[in-house]
Amino acid sequence: QVQLVESGGGLVQAGGSLRLSCTAIGGTFSSLAMGWFRQAPGKGREFVAAIDRSGGGSTYYRDSVKGRFTISRDNAEKRVYLQMTSLQLGDTAKYYCAATPWLIPPSGNFRSWGQGTQVTVSS
Repeated sequence: QVQLVESGGGLVQAGGSLRLSCTAIGGTFSSLAMGWFRQAPGKGREFVAAIDRSGGGSTYYRDSVKGRFTISRDNAEKRVYLQMTSLQLGDTAKYYCAATPWLIPPSGNFRSWGQGTQVTVSS
């Protein structure tokens, strides 16, 4: 079972940028599809972005972040990143990293989850 550790969250002004990182411990990282989800206070967890396993690496995004967020992976470092730009107040949430050996595009079948990192966007 892979363990996932997120980092990089923080407080940023609207229009700013942040890069989230997620390090995988254990498992065969290159065989995992990776994703980012988020949960705002009082709301359910929602899909943000996903990247499929190596050998293709197709990416998927929720509509509201397309053109602003970029998901990428570094198999040598066993990390997945979420570069977030043009941040909006509505992006405020706790962001979770997730992994699955078999992605059902765009956001299904994730089985392993990190503890989350908080992103707060201020006006």
